Amino acid sequence: MTRYLIVVAHPDDEILGAGGTIYKLSHTGDKFDLAIMCSNVEARGNKPKENELEKNIAKSKKLLGIDNIYQENFPNIKMNTISHLNLVQFIESVIINSKPDIIITHHPSDVNNDHYQTSIACQAAIRLFQRRNNIKPITELWYMEVPSATDWDINSSTQKFTPNVFVEIEKNGIKQKIKALQAYKGVIRKYPHPRSIENLSGLATYRGAQSGVMYAEAFESVFRRVAPHN
Repeated sequence: MTRYLIVVAHPDDEILGAGGTIYKLSHTGDKFDLAIMCSNVEARGNKPKENELEKNIAKSKKLLGIDNIYQENFPNIKMNTISHLNLVQFIESVIINSKPDIIITHHPSDVNNDHYQTSIACQAAIRLFQRRNNIKPITELWYMEVPSATDWDINSSTQKFTPNVFVEIEKNGIKQKIKALQAYKGVIRKYPHPRSIENLSGLATYRGAQSGVMYAEAFESVFRRVAPHN
């Protein structure tokens, strides 16, 4: 069994970037926890009421097979106003409780600044085992792609998302991913928006074709630690 921790800026990012993977692997014995940095989504134009959002999160959790959710209320689209240390310490506290093998988070070149802040805080937090002997080291750090954020990396001076890990999610995986996303009001848009059903299905088909399967989600492994067996 592998333990995964998904660290995201906003509710629904985990579905957009890894929903099919969460569903597929959680139903084959792996465990998934989720950390959400901005749980209040105050900046959304079509924001749900607080109790409605919590219901959406709970419904999505059940549909995908997520075990535990850790939530913080850092300001939405204002995470750059928060101390980097505060962001790192929250993620560290989740790592201590979750004990993950693999952590998945945003790509640092995402156009959404909350995604960037989450990514760099996560990069710092994974080093916790070097400072504390009682912390389980992670084995891998993956970046995920979030449609309408990762694909809008138009800063030519940054390193682009370069997938090197492909998880086969099958047709049912993309079906459950879309179903979980529909639990969040106003997230799915009409085609040709990047967060449309057509694009999400097309992206899964494209990543599948890259890796020789029908449907897949893509990730970029940027840290891998292989320890010898005892």
